[in-house]
Amino acid sequence: MTETLLDLLWYFFIYSFIGWCLEVVFTVCRRKKLVNKGFLNSPLCPIYGYSGVLIAVIFGELTDQLFFLFLGSLVLATFTEFVTGHLLQAIFHQKWWDYSERKWNLDGYVCAEFSLFWGLFGMSVVLFLNPLIREVTGLIPELISWIIVLTLVGLTAIDLIGTVIVLLQLRKKAGRIEAINTNLQNVSSHLRLGITRQVERRMQRAYPQVDTKVKVEKKKPQVFAEGNSFYKLVALFFIGSALGDLVETIFMYITRGHIVSRSSVVYGHFSIVWGLAVVILTSCLYRYRKRNLLTIFLIGTALGGTYEYACSVFTELVFGTIFWDYSKIPFNLGGRINLLYCFLWGAVAILWLKVVYPALSWLIEKIPIRLGRIVCNLLIVFMIINCLISGAALLRYRARNAGEPAKNAVEAFLDERFDDERMDKIYPYAKIVR
Repeated sequence: MTETLLDLLWYFFIYSFIGWCLEVVFTVCRRKKLVNKGFLNSPLCPIYGYSGVLIAVIFGELTDQLFFLFLGSLVLATFTEFVTGHLLQAIFHQKWWDYSERKWNLDGYVCAEFSLFWGLFGMSVVLFLNPLIREVTGLIPELISWIIVLTLVGLTAIDLIGTVIVLLQLRKKAGRIEAINTNLQNVSSHLRLGITRQVERRMQRAYPQVDTKVKVEKKKPQVFAEGNSFYKLVALFFIGSALGDLVETIFMYITRGHIVSRSSVVYGHFSIVWGLAVVILTSCLYRYRKRNLLTIFLIGTALGGTYEYACSVFTELVFGTIFWDYSKIPFNLGGRINLLYCFLWGAVAILWLKVVYPALSWLIEKIPIRLGRIVCNLLIVFMIINCLISGAALLRYRARNAGEPAKNAVEAFLDERFDDERMDKIYPYAKIVR
C-alpha cells in the first residue's frame, strides 16, 4: 500500500461527500424532493468514506485481479453497511434505512442490487478515483493539506457529537455543541432554527420510520448472556479462539506430522482470527440459521474469505509480518487466501450455525449471572493485556530482524522475555516483511 495517512483522510471525506451527493440524487429521483439523507448535518455520508478507505487499504493491491477486487469490495462494503445499520439500531433503537421491499435483502439493511453497486464502487476506488485524488491533493502543499483535513475532522466530530446528543435527547448538554453546529449552515442548507429542532425535523423527513422521541425501557436480564448479548459474544470469542487454535494444531499434525503453535498471542493458546470469525458469524448469520444450507455455505465462503484476506493485510501492515502463506496451494489469491480454505469457511458456517452454536449458547446461559460477568470481565482485561504485549513483542521481533538494537528499558525487556527463539516457537510460520 502506497497511501499515507493524509491520503486516507482525503479519501474518507471525498468519498463521504460523493456518497452524500449520490444519496441526495437518488432521493430526488425517487421521492421528487430534496432531502439531506446523511446521518450528519454536514453533506457527508460516512459509510461511503470508511468503506472507500477499507477497500483502498485491504484490496488496493488487486489492481490486476478485477474479479476478486469486485467480489472483495462487494462483500466488505456490504458487511460494513450491514453492521452499521444494526449498530445504529442498537444505539438509537431505530432503523435508518430499509430495503425490505427489495428482493434478496438481509434484515432490510443490505440487498443484492446495492451490493453490486458496492462492488463497482470498490473497483472505481482502486483503479481510478484513488490515483486521481492523490494526484490532485498532491498539488496542495503538505502543511496546508493537513490543516484542511484536520479542520474537516474537527468539524465532523463536532457535527457527530451534536447529532448524537440530540438523538439521545440530551438537550441540556448540547449548549456549546449546538452553537458550533449552527456555523455549519454554509455547508448544509438544512440547518435553520438551531441544531435540536433541525436534526429532529430532518430525521423525520429523511427517515419517516424514525421517531426521535421514542424511549426504550431495558428489561432486566433473567439469565446470563441471553440471546446474542455482549457477554454471549465475549464468551463465544474465547471459546472460538481456543477451539480454532486446537483445530489448526490438529490439522497441522495430520498434514505435516508434527505439532506446532497456532496461537495469535504470546500467552495461552488462542487464535484471534478464529475468535473474531466466530463473533462475526454469530452476529451476522445466526438469525438466518433456518435458511437452506447452500445459502449459509455461500455466505460463509464469501464472508470468511474476505475476512481472512483482510486479516492477512492488517497483520502485514501493522506488524510487518505474514502469519500464513498459501502461495503453494492451488487457486490462491496473493498467498493470503485459497479456494479450498474459503470452502472450509463455508462448511464451518454451516456446522457452527446448525450444531455448535445452539449447544454452546445453552451451556453459556446456564452460568450464574454474577459469576459469568466477573469471569468475562477478567477475561477481557487479560486478553487486552495479552494482545498489547503480543503486538509489542512482534514489533520488536521485526525490529531485531532489521538489526535495530534496543533503545529503552521496555525494548530490552521484550528482547529478554521474547527473544527470537521463543518468538519462532510461538509463530513458527511467521515471515518478516522487509
